[in-house]
Formats: sequence, C-alpha cells, structure tokens
Amino acid sequence: MSESSELESVRKYFTEKLEVHGATHRGVDYNSVESQEARFFQLTRVMDTSAKYSLLDFGSGYGGMCDYLRQLGHQLHYVGYDIAEPMIARGRELHPNDPDCWFTSNINEVPLVDYAVVSGTFNMKLDADFEAWTKIVLEALDQMNVHATKGIAFNMLTKYSDADRMRPDLYYADPCFYFDYCKRNFSRNVALLHDYNLYDFTILVRK
Repeated sequence: MSESSELESVRKYFTEKLEVHGATHRGVDYNSVESQEARFFQLTRVMDTSAKYSLLDFGSGYGGMCDYLRQLGHQLHYVGYDIAEPMIARGRELHPNDPDCWFTSNINEVPLVDYAVVSGTFNMKLDADFEAWTKIVLEALDQMNVHATKGIAFNMLTKYSDADRMRPDLYYADPCFYFDYCKRNFSRNVALLHDYNLYDFTILVRK
C-alpha cells in the first residue's frame, strides 16, 4: 500500500464518520466527550496560556479543540488543518466570520505558530502496516515541528494497552521510541505523560 493510498483510506474513513455522526465526538471517532476532553487537557500542558497564543491543530476535524480551549478561557489564534475536506468545510460552517479560527486542508498554507498539537490523528491506521504508518507519523511530527516556534504536543495509543483489547486497525505506539525521537530531533525539553488512566500517552516538546 502506498503512502498516498494509506492517507486516502483515512480521509475516506473520517469523511464517512462525519456524515454519519456529524460534528460530534463520534464524528471524529472518540468514544465519549469525556475521553476527548481528557486528551485535549493533556495537550494544553505544553502551552503558556498567560497571553494570547497561536495554535496549529494538526488533524483538526471540525475544530472541537478550538471550542474546548475557548471554553477554558484561552485567548488564541487557531489554525485547523485536516486532510478531509468535509471536515474543513464543517469547521468553517461552525466558526463563520471568525478571524481567530481558520481552517485549511493545505499544509503549505499554514503559517508559523507558537504551538502545534495532535489529538487522536495518528491512531487509525486501518490496513496500513506498522512500519509504513510509523513513517507517516514521523513525517507529520516533522511538519508540526517546522511550523511551531514554542512547542508541540501529541498523543497516541500505547503499546502497553491490554492485549485482548487491541485492534488490528489501530496504531499502538512505543512511547519510549517517540520520546527518544523528539529528544534527538526537536528539543532537549521533552516530557512523556503516561499517567492519566487512558490507553494512550502524551508527549510534550518545549523549545
């Protein structure tokens, strides 16, 4: 399976989810609002929220993270990037005439931002093999790092999940591998969070 066909499968998968469930947690394949927001919260730990900041949400869906952050009282300029055009269209519909909430499906249009985050985007590999999906994930992290001046944060399902609950269409990553990759390539200041009672981990990179 080529890289383009792997991403095309993911694009189709999430487009269908949006069509069935709409702009909800189910539309971006979270089990519940609580698990979605628990993961969002871990990502916020990379940010300095004492002043307005800019954020790239890589794999943004319809912009649920923007709404969550605003509910917390954050002042931010939000850029949502997603490869699924219907997600981008829905994000624009939900945030009309909002200069601080902008969506695109073209990574080349994304400006430099303070922070870049990923929530759940790397989990659904579908039929892709492990090595091919790992390559896609690393390239995405490199793109995030290039666009962010202050830090990046991302979460993934962990390889320490219960074996009897693991699914072949999901990507279970080695947190130590990604911690090492970030230390070697992005910054000396890297934190690995694996203590929040979900079957995943979060990595924070501060520059």
